Amino acid sequence: MNTVTEGLATYCAVTDVGRVRANNEDAVVVDAAHGIAVLADGMGGYNAGEVASALAVDLIGSELGRWLGEAAALAQPRDIRRAMEICVDNANRSIFEAAYTHDAYAGMGTTLVMTVLHRETLLIGHVGDSRAYRYREGVLEQLTRDHSLLQEQVDMGLITEQEAAGSANRNLVTRALGVEDTVLLDVQEQAVEPGDLYLLCSDGLTDLVPDASIAAVLGDGMPMESQAQTLIAMANANGGRDNISLVLCQVAKAAKKAGVIEKLLRK
Repeated sequence: MNTVTEGLATYCAVTDVGRVRANNEDAVVVDAAHGIAVLADGMGGYNAGEVASALAVDLIGSELGRWLGEAAALAQPRDIRRAMEICVDNANRSIFEAAYTHDAYAGMGTTLVMTVLHRETLLIGHVGDSRAYRYREGVLEQLTRDHSLLQEQVDMGLITEQEAAGSANRNLVTRALGVEDTVLLDVQEQAVEPGDLYLLCSDGLTDLVPDASIAAVLGDGMPMESQAQTLIAMANANGGRDNISLVLCQVAKAAKKAGVIEKLLRK
């Protein structure tokens, strides 16, 4: 477990193999200095999922961190959005090419959820069924929408949310990194408020711990490390049939308003 406070937020990241899997195909990278968090879940049933997830978080985290280190002072949300898309595209091509050129990696892929905290804005990108949530003033809200067969069936009215929760096909994703030579990253912008708590997680948590239970933990006032440990323990107590990974991001204060000189430089 790694907890870091930097600038506007405190981050806590943890990953656990669970109680069934022999290896951990999840990967997490946090670059608190640049407001970056990246979480990937190597696709279950695919070869070398742990390689795909590690490639994704390492390539995206390092490339985006370098860019923000140079451009953050003048960057606007649209610039960061484009940088996220480029970094994910590069990672996707690297995973796809590795799978194509190495027999041992054939068929590997990974889901992805990532955030960049920049001034008053949190940019969220995701591919697949790894999720981002926000806990604000006692309310937990799922911010991402799964790229999965079940979600498509729910959207079309073929099944209910309750039926989807009990389905054996929960893990059939319709979009992932490394499966094709191109991938579409869904990106959204959220205005942050002081005290916001954001959760990124793999489906090893959300498949086994209901949203109501997650909300209860995030609202209990425990230190962030204890909240993370409790969520992992709950997933394991409910079977731990998958790897479990999460990142918590607690916004400490309002983002600093841009100064007059900085505004002029942007023009």
